Amino acid sequence: MSSKSHGCSQIIGNYIFGPLADTLFNNCPSEPFTNILLPQSLITCFCSGPVTVLLWLFCRTRPLSAVSVGSVVVQDRLSELVRLFKGRTERQKERLVDPDESEEESPSASPSKAPPPPPPPPGEEKKDDLPDWLRPIIQYRFPSSIDPFTDLIYVIWLFLVVAAWNWNVWLIPVRWAFPYQTPENIHLWLLMDYTCDLIYITDILVFQPRLQFVRGGDIVFRTNNFLSNLFFLFPMEIFYYFTGVNSLLRFPRLLKYMAFFEFNDRMEAVMKKAYIYRVIRTSTYLLYSLHINACLFYWGSDYEGLGSTKWVYNGKGNAYIRCYYFAVKTLITIGGLPDPTTVFEICFQLINYFVGVFAFSIMIGQMRDVVGAATASENYYRACMDSTIKYMNSYNIPREVQNRIKTWYDYTWKIQGMLDEQELLVQLPTKMRLDMAVDVNYAIVSKVALFQGCDRQMVFDMLTRLKSVVYLPGDFVCKKGEIGREMYIIKQGEVQVVGGPDLQTVFVTIRAGSVFGEISLLAGGGGNRRTANVKAHGFANLFILDKKDLAEILVHYPESQKLLRKKAKTMLTKDKKPDEKVGGKTAVEVIPPRPDTPKMFKAALRVTEQAGIEGSFTKLKKAYKSSENMGPPSASPVPPPSPMHRRSPIPHAQAKDDDDAVTETADSSVVIRMTPRKEGEELLTVEVKPRKAEEEKKKKTGED
Repeated sequence: MSSKSHGCSQIIGNYIFGPLADTLFNNCPSEPFTNILLPQSLITCFCSGPVTVLLWLFCRTRPLSAVSVGSVVVQDRLSELVRLFKGRTERQKERLVDPDESEEESPSASPSKAPPPPPPPPGEEKKDDLPDWLRPIIQYRFPSSIDPFTDLIYVIWLFLVVAAWNWNVWLIPVRWAFPYQTPENIHLWLLMDYTCDLIYITDILVFQPRLQFVRGGDIVFRTNNFLSNLFFLFPMEIFYYFTGVNSLLRFPRLLKYMAFFEFNDRMEAVMKKAYIYRVIRTSTYLLYSLHINACLFYWGSDYEGLGSTKWVYNGKGNAYIRCYYFAVKTLITIGGLPDPTTVFEICFQLINYFVGVFAFSIMIGQMRDVVGAATASENYYRACMDSTIKYMNSYNIPREVQNRIKTWYDYTWKIQGMLDEQELLVQLPTKMRLDMAVDVNYAIVSKVALFQGCDRQMVFDMLTRLKSVVYLPGDFVCKKGEIGREMYIIKQGEVQVVGGPDLQTVFVTIRAGSVFGEISLLAGGGGNRRTANVKAHGFANLFILDKKDLAEILVHYPESQKLLRKKAKTMLTKDKKPDEKVGGKTAVEVIPPRPDTPKMFKAALRVTEQAGIEGSFTKLKKAYKSSENMGPPSASPVPPPSPMHRRSPIPHAQAKDDDDAVTETADSSVVIRMTPRKEGEELLTVEVKPRKAEEEKKKKTGED
């Protein structure tokens, strides 16, 4: 075909099949030939051109029917189902062979927190020239709610509020009694007063509305004490216009004493040794009472007239120090004071004595309680040690054992601060005990290879069952052959696997974070005996997990139980040596094993029992022995042949063919015959005659 005719046919084809191709492409714009069920040859023709499509239509006289297309789809689907069923059958066979095998390699652990987002590229980081100490301050955002029990920022703010409160508590009496406030420094006093008022206002407007507290079990914000806080700032300074700057007009600021006691509670919760703060606080109470007494003594001396009598302050020296000295001698009742002369002086001194004795006795009692609470745990430790020593002395325990027990007491107390951790944790709820166990022990237990892959919650439950035990240097943790009922996780220190005749040869040293004794814990049946000697190398603090506790936990975690069983099976089989292969030379049997009793002999024995005859085989044995004794002695020391089994081909004297050993019953109903054969073989023959039939015949003839 020429190029001209080809061009005409191309135009005609485009005119005829153009709309058909456009329809196909418009219906399936994204994947035109994959979503329409068309033969592959037609698709190829479309790609080649419209003329090729025309030729394909003419050549394709019989298109595929819908039934054929449906059968192909069904065939593919059935093949897929067969493949899936075969795979499922294979998996079920594997699980039947080994019940510990599961479809997953290991149980899925509990979902953990999502990983943090990746840091931005170095080019996108904003460059700032702020110093490191200033950047956190600028980036800090004030929270919408504040937890007064855990927020450290709130504790720092309480310190400022208490400092402002102490300014008023300590200096209002001084400014009222002593002449320290003068017109020259009045602006400094007012500046400090209004600074403290600003702290009060900030606390009322910013911090108090954001505080959380519990009401009926719900956490709400503290907004109900707003009016009482405003009363603390009542502006009584307006009376300065009438009385002048009088510090007593600031007494509403003293009513904010609840902030002081709240700060004490938070400090005791934050400090590691809270008794130190209690001692300081109690001493401050005593100093403040002496401070108030000194201010009152100067006010009384000024009321009576400075230096008017021997009892009052004479106005010489530092007024506050001398008055404070008088207050100390009065409240502590040291004595050596001048006698009061006026009624005012006598009444003042009597009140001082009564208040001093009462206040000082309270301070001493409170100090005793503080010191006693601080040393309560140490006193308990001393009492336990003294009781143990008294017990050992009463039973004459050897001195070496006593010294080791004292060493255990001292080391346990220094490391833990207590003798038994369970006494402290038993007071807490289960959830809090779990939280403490996770924070203290999870970092160690998570590194143990035995529990890697187990359910995370199972590990958490196991942490609450661990018991901490301290071993002294040289103590045997376990010995070979003992019944193992627990496993050990090393928390601190080292242990050594020893052996040898004197148990002094060190095979391996196990350090912190390792586990041992797990074979006895996981093995079932009789495989729970210790396989090695383990002793402490130095002081060792170990976690102990009991076998019973682990079994109770694994009941709720079947997947972790399967995983631990598989690991136990691997550990139990990896140390076993393979069976030794048989060498080229086989061992020679000195005494061959005795073969089983021949079946014919068993049948003969059964028949004789049915016949009710005793001693038949005894006669047969004697007859056979007599026939054997007639022959020449055997060449080798082989035991005499026995008619009860077929002997191995060992050379011995052969009997003659007619030397048969025969025995029969009294009525000749059973005949047993033993015939010697070649190569040391014997032939046993048993003949049973029909005895019952003959008796019936005799009876019939008798009747006739």
